[in-house]
Amino acid sequence: MGKTFTHERFVNLIQQDFTLDTLYCVCGDELLLRNETIDSIRLHCRNQGYNERTSLILDANGNWSAIQECTQSISLFGDLKILEITIPTGKPGKTGATALINLANQVKAGEITDTIIVISLPKLDRATAATKWAQQLFDAATVINIANIDRQQLPGWIKARLQLQNQSVDDSTQAWITDKVEGNLFAAHQEILKLGLLYPEGKIQSEDIEQAILDVARYDVFSLSNAMLEGNGKRTVRMIQGLKSEGEALPLILGVITREIRTLYTLAVARQKGENFSGLFRQLRIFPPRDKLIRQAMERLSLKHLMGMIQHAHDIDRLFKGYPVNGRMDDAWEEITRLALKVVNPAIL
Repeated sequence: MGKTFTHERFVNLIQQDFTLDTLYCVCGDELLLRNETIDSIRLHCRNQGYNERTSLILDANGNWSAIQECTQSISLFGDLKILEITIPTGKPGKTGATALINLANQVKAGEITDTIIVISLPKLDRATAATKWAQQLFDAATVINIANIDRQQLPGWIKARLQLQNQSVDDSTQAWITDKVEGNLFAAHQEILKLGLLYPEGKIQSEDIEQAILDVARYDVFSLSNAMLEGNGKRTVRMIQGLKSEGEALPLILGVITREIRTLYTLAVARQKGENFSGLFRQLRIFPPRDKLIRQAMERLSLKHLMGMIQHAHDIDRLFKGYPVNGRMDDAWEEITRLALKVVNPAIL
């Protein structure tokens, strides 16, 4: 009861011969890894005789009484049962919260003996994780927390997935694949499986990879922010182009870039006054790992640079609204790319 595992630890555990718990909560925003984890639990259950499966998808307006109906019903053939509950929003509502608390109490009391329950949840925000239903549910369950695969982890993830197929690529090709599948783990998984079907075991040549892999990357504005702060110009340009092609609203992108510039400006003013960054980081809610990126950016940006960037952002806003600005291109997308590259390297433009 109340055990917590990372995804990696649980994957290693479930490959061994272990005793099933009554209740599992699989939490995280990486849907591929969440589904794979649930698949592995389901397979382990079936290997131990749990052959009858019921699947429920519930939200605040769902039929939450179905949980009790399933756990209290008797199988016609006396089969052991698997109950899979998906809560896509992570918000069960009042009725759902009560049902989950009751379920947790039943599990703790040992009242459920013929059913393994697996609950699938997105990553809960801090307020939701602190609610009574979440606390009691997690206290009764084995919880598997699935962390997001970020840009830095993606090359290693790709390498490990290829190794499962007894395949490999060189480092530069691995980086090329990362660029093509970033932000889209499901598609990355499909592309890697495709390589397993197209090519034999062993090392795959870069030209073969480039013919086989589709450009399935998806970008978000917060990843763009990280690319700028870490000083990666090539990735910054690629992400802005990708966001534009995906139809992302320019004002949203400008807002995120401007927020970062204003944060850096506040820190630059404090630096000029000789103030300590530690307290200001807490005040500005700059926490690891973002703090490292902010410090990197501060090393290359002066107060004068940042003042110019704030004016540049204001000019882009005017361009987007249809007003011409002296000294700026007419295309707001071109100017937002130039602004982002100034954050990457103020000497670039």
